[in-house]
Amino acid sequence: MAEQQIEKIKKEGEAVVAALKRMYSGIRTSRPNTALVEDIRVDYYGQIMPVRQLGTIGVHPPREIDIQIWDQNAVPLVAKAIEASTLHLSANISGNSIKINLPELSQERREELIKYVKKVTEEHKIQIRHLRDGVNRDVQSLFDAGELSEDQKFKLKEGVQKEIDKVNEEIEKLLGGKIREIEE
Repeated sequence: MAEQQIEKIKKEGEAVVAALKRMYSGIRTSRPNTALVEDIRVDYYGQIMPVRQLGTIGVHPPREIDIQIWDQNAVPLVAKAIEASTLHLSANISGNSIKINLPELSQERREELIKYVKKVTEEHKIQIRHLRDGVNRDVQSLFDAGELSEDQKFKLKEGVQKEIDKVNEEIEKLLGGKIREIEE
């Protein structure tokens, strides 16, 4: 029973960290990243599709993203969707190709992005705290039902907290890395 609770924390914690990584990959830095544009939604013949389903996306360092669109008719639609996104990027069309040059981030924009990254990170930490509280309630109800001794209850809660600390440490490392990326 105790191992199930610890395993639950590990799985849920990994899921929260993975979600945070996905969220970070879509946040613009000075480095080009395909994840920046791949989920931008395009109205393609009445269907809303992400850019990644309409072409291949590549990166040309130091600051260029190149998108090869498979259907010539979709090129202006994708370019329009990119320019209308919250990323404030301009798309340059050349045949079936769209090139996006990432300009250097202003200091003000960097500060906005850092503030946003910290906010998103805190939301994920709150998910982790809710997870811990839920597992601790489960442990308490097992104790109340007489399925756990007091020592087992405290050991289990201690094990849960150790796992939560590991997840929070991983989240802090990710946050530090993302902030360094933004500041480059």
